[in-house]
Amino acid sequence: MSNLLSDISKQAKIAKNVQIDSFVTIQKNVVIEEGCWIGSNVTIMEGARIAKNCKIFPGAVISAIPQDLKFGGEDSLVEIGENTVIRECVTINRGTNYSGTTKIGKNCLIMAYVHIAHDCNIGDNVILVNSVQLGGHITIGDSAIIGGLSAIHQFVNVGKYCMVSGGSLVRKDVPPFTKAAREPLSFVGINSIGLRRKGFEHKKIIEIQDIYRILYQSKLNTSQALNKLELEFPVSDERDEIINFINQSGRGLMKGYKQ
Repeated sequence: MSNLLSDISKQAKIAKNVQIDSFVTIQKNVVIEEGCWIGSNVTIMEGARIAKNCKIFPGAVISAIPQDLKFGGEDSLVEIGENTVIRECVTINRGTNYSGTTKIGKNCLIMAYVHIAHDCNIGDNVILVNSVQLGGHITIGDSAIIGGLSAIHQFVNVGKYCMVSGGSLVRKDVPPFTKAAREPLSFVGINSIGLRRKGFEHKKIIEIQDIYRILYQSKLNTSQALNKLELEFPVSDERDEIINFINQSGRGLMKGYKQ
């Protein structure tokens, strides 16, 4: 149900049971599916696609044009998956012609004052804690948690099930299943608590630990470590996830831990 105090384009496609509070602005070329709640003073601009049962808290701005001087006004989108919660004053910019879309997955929690720039791709079940700032073209894997006040450089990839410490400056790629902390950002172990909470068996957690001992503690260079993993570790989803992530890294990996 829409509020008479809101400014809603007749060209927006909004399901009948969407609740819209006061002083909301919704522009044309917006789709909002069933069960969503749009809090007061939210602005949803052209190109937003919001799936079922999302909650958007007061002051958020969704699908504003990119803060990119190369942007030429091309059509692009923001896609937000089902059951995602977007807290107060979050800003999410739509894509550019680089990819066309900024994507947020299902069941995410985007806390207050987070900024997600153009062409980012956020997986499912991701938590971005208060005031996380994402540059353009960032990828964050499923079930990753980024601590509050962290800033992530454009084109960085953060792997699945990672935990990044609050206040981090993330300039390099963060491989899956790891914990990242310190300055400069470094490997400080695997995210064993998070993995247990997600149902990973003890044997699988030990396997992931052994893989990262080779990568970060064996004094081998990256190519040598990858060769050793492929030769000595049996094929598994986790092994291949780590190897593929490293092979596809564009910015290089975060540093190993040093005392």
